[in-house]
Amino acid sequence: MCGLVGLVTKSEVAPEIYDALTVLQHRGQDAAGIVTCGGGRFHQRKNEGLVRDVFRQDHMQRLRGDMGIGHVRYPTAGSSGTALAQPFYVNSPYGIALAHNGNLTNSEQLTRELFQDDLRHLNTDSDSEVLLNVFAHELQTLGKLNPKADDIFQAVEAVHKRCRGGYAVVGLILNYGVFGFRDPHGIRPLVVGSRKRGSGQEYMIASESVALDVLGFTLVDDVAPGEAIFIDQEGKLHRRQCAPRSQLLPCIFEHVYFARPDSLMDGISVYKTRMRQGETLAKKVRRLRPDLHIDVIIPIPDTSRIAAQSMAYELGIKFREGLMKNRYIGRTFIMPGQSERKKSVRQKLNPVPLEFSGKNVMLVDDSIVRGTTCRQIIDMARDAGAANVYFASAAPPVRYPNVYGIDMPSATELIAHNRTVEEVCELIGADWLVYQDLEDLVRCSQDGNPEVDGFDCSVFNGEYITGDIDQNYLDRVELLRNDEAQNERRGALHAGGADVGLYNDV
Repeated sequence: MCGLVGLVTKSEVAPEIYDALTVLQHRGQDAAGIVTCGGGRFHQRKNEGLVRDVFRQDHMQRLRGDMGIGHVRYPTAGSSGTALAQPFYVNSPYGIALAHNGNLTNSEQLTRELFQDDLRHLNTDSDSEVLLNVFAHELQTLGKLNPKADDIFQAVEAVHKRCRGGYAVVGLILNYGVFGFRDPHGIRPLVVGSRKRGSGQEYMIASESVALDVLGFTLVDDVAPGEAIFIDQEGKLHRRQCAPRSQLLPCIFEHVYFARPDSLMDGISVYKTRMRQGETLAKKVRRLRPDLHIDVIIPIPDTSRIAAQSMAYELGIKFREGLMKNRYIGRTFIMPGQSERKKSVRQKLNPVPLEFSGKNVMLVDDSIVRGTTCRQIIDMARDAGAANVYFASAAPPVRYPNVYGIDMPSATELIAHNRTVEEVCELIGADWLVYQDLEDLVRCSQDGNPEVDGFDCSVFNGEYITGDIDQNYLDRVELLRNDEAQNERRGALHAGGADVGLYNDV
């Protein structure tokens, strides 16, 4: 999962891209990058680390120009390193920089086509670089010396025909403007906003509406599935539907975990969705265990807090902050190795014994992926004196890998894969475990916007909406994502180093 920003303004753009990326930091903590256009040249800075660590004052002073794009990233399939930090760049045609959130499911096929048919060289194994080169090739085949909005849209149409999977994109064409587009299923999010400046308008593209808010932009619309946006150098907004068959089926895991609660996605309030998740979960607890005695409901910070508060209110039970979070530790679900995840949980959370001692505690989390975190937290609760520890997941059992841009573990490393709820309960050490029903989870999101066609729920039901995922593909995912394979790749990376080698990093 990554965060994207694209801006065309009437002043220096880099400081505002920086601010937007800090707001989107929750979407990626592995690397960050900004590319701007000024004086007829691209200016770039990208590196591993958090936004605040990647960009120093001297970097910002060199990122000149009134157009630019930015990206925050976390590693996919175990990959990391400066060489894979985005945005990526090609010099032909025109000079194009591009950043991408998602995953191309036919990346291997496209890589062969780019080399054999399009005669284009790839510098990394990133599917983001694949997507950039497909777009660049399709734009170049038009043979226009001075491309217009119609040419951009024609190239995006060709991208949709060639590329499969989930993807949201922002890009920058040197001296021409900023573009953005979304896959024909709308799996990955993208919004566009506007801000009045003097007698004109300025425009911004971002992964979440909260990035617009912090810069004083007003949400204009979500980029529709299959739609492309182009903001030219003069600041004029152009829009066109570029996919003949599109259907809005966004990733429901955004509402469960990834998105900030103060964001609007496809007209749906993430905050209200999580409130509804807590309400429906409370009703299930009451239905299944009406006599269950719970003294206190405690969220596992931060993404479960809203659902836990709503659940406590619905059940009429005290809500307490019993786990204190160290905010300087990253998200454990996306930590690269199992040993690092185990260590970071203890560093990240510490119990308040007063809220546990002698009590029947209901812990609430947004989801259970590997089970590593919840198992350790249940142990913490018992060590703090809890009489009984119950566990509630605001999402259904995660039983299948994600192939559309969330680097979840391989299937065999998902604790609920091929296991019953009772078996998972025993493995995590809870006295009772309750999961949200998938039908209820979908309803919680659908109630926010009945016009949404549906949701990608593949991590819960194994139904991949692009229709191109078979067992062979999932077997390859298994080989790429298991911890042993990731550790081997990290070892090779550290041994060999990383050389960006594209163009100068300021």
